[in-house]
Amino acid sequence: MHESKRRSLMKGLTWRITASVTTMLIVFLMTGNLALVAGVGLADVTLKVLFYYMHERLWGRVRWGILGVEPRIK
Repeated sequence: MHESKRRSLMKGLTWRITASVTTMLIVFLMTGNLALVAGVGLADVTLKVLFYYMHERLWGRVRWGILGVEPRIK
């Protein structure tokens, strides 16, 4: 099955929203502090998008597990 770039983008965005809302709900249930919820929510989205990008870029350099590609040896 091949999916469009738009579909992949929407899946990523809706997952990020779901995951961030879950984190914010946990913070709210544990603290009841809406200011803390907002701060954690902003940090959650910002850092997780950044870390995901870095993770993808690093894995882009790894040839292990890609069939038909010779490993790069440095």
